[in-house]
Amino acid sequence: MKLVCSQTELNTALQLVSRAVASRPTHPVLANVLLTADAGTDRLSLTGFDLSLGIQTSLPASVDTSGAVTLPARLFGEIVSRLSSDSPITLATDDTGEQVELTSLSGSYQMRGMPADDFPDLPLVENGTAVKLDPAALVRALRSTLFASSSDEAKQLLTGVHLRFDQTRLEAASTDGHRLAVLSVDNALQDAIASDDASEAEESAALAVTLPARSLREVERLMAGWKGSDPVSLFFERGQVVVLAADQMVTSRTLEGTYPNYRQLIPESFSRTIALDRRAFVASLERIAVLADQHNNVVRISSDPSKGLIQISADAQDVGSGSESLPALIEGEEVQIAFNVRYVLDGLKAMDGERIVLSCNAPTTPAILSPSDDGSGLTYLVMPVQIRS
Repeated sequence: MKLVCSQTELNTALQLVSRAVASRPTHPVLANVLLTADAGTDRLSLTGFDLSLGIQTSLPASVDTSGAVTLPARLFGEIVSRLSSDSPITLATDDTGEQVELTSLSGSYQMRGMPADDFPDLPLVENGTAVKLDPAALVRALRSTLFASSSDEAKQLLTGVHLRFDQTRLEAASTDGHRLAVLSVDNALQDAIASDDASEAEESAALAVTLPARSLREVERLMAGWKGSDPVSLFFERGQVVVLAADQMVTSRTLEGTYPNYRQLIPESFSRTIALDRRAFVASLERIAVLADQHNNVVRISSDPSKGLIQISADAQDVGSGSESLPALIEGEEVQIAFNVRYVLDGLKAMDGERIVLSCNAPTTPAILSPSDDGSGLTYLVMPVQIRS
């Protein structure tokens, strides 16, 4: 293998695929990145794969000799990141194909790799179900829900985001048992769902799959930096999903099991609503959170319909207390309700609208935060914290 490529493009590609390299590999080759050079297309492909998450990307290169090798991801990445961006990089393997010489204006480095044949193949979906998605719709769905997924591996199904495809609509949902984020995006699918199997095609009229949040964060990162407007392709088959966007690919296993029926958790009507400015609410909560963080993260929100004000307060025992008031449009009787301030802030920061509505029935029943003016379709449910007066 012998090629010349840009330091900047190689560094960017390495940073991307290294996120799928195992931190505690079960086999030495899983700590490596696979490099594949193709003289026919003049491209260098890079792959990272930890047997659960796989990321592959490619970049233009002047390839003299085709070939493949794996190199230690961390060492290779640290060397490349420190080389001058003013000089192209030459990569060449010796006769054994395992010793790689990296040459730049700065100097030359030798690294011992491992044979490409030792590197596991990425799962490819050749049959099964295919979905084409608008990239902006996918990014919006992930940004609105990823934050609410669980980090508790004991609740494995809840460590993912549930994606449901129905005709041309995408619905994303995530919950950790204390809060729930749901976003529906109309016209997110560019084509009707296609399947190679007729019986599968009937079932997939409303296809649903739960994917690990870790994998979807990489998809979101990939999409956010992607300049193209072409649809993103998702392929589903036997517990695997492949996401294809231009010359980049993410593969992930699915999370098996029946996702909770989250729709039944959302109250159908509310006796109390509070509408207020989102940015002012966030700013007040962040200031009060300084005190709330000292004790138990709990903030109280009290409404005063006669004055058109809400009071946000926190009491950190033996440390101090604080309160702020904000103007609000209040419907229904007064209420005092308490929340984990971090949960509320996470939801508010995932919204874009200028005004939000807090809807609830009682201090102990689920409350809903939703934008009142951006039509995003985001519903964020938060369970209150029980407080003693």
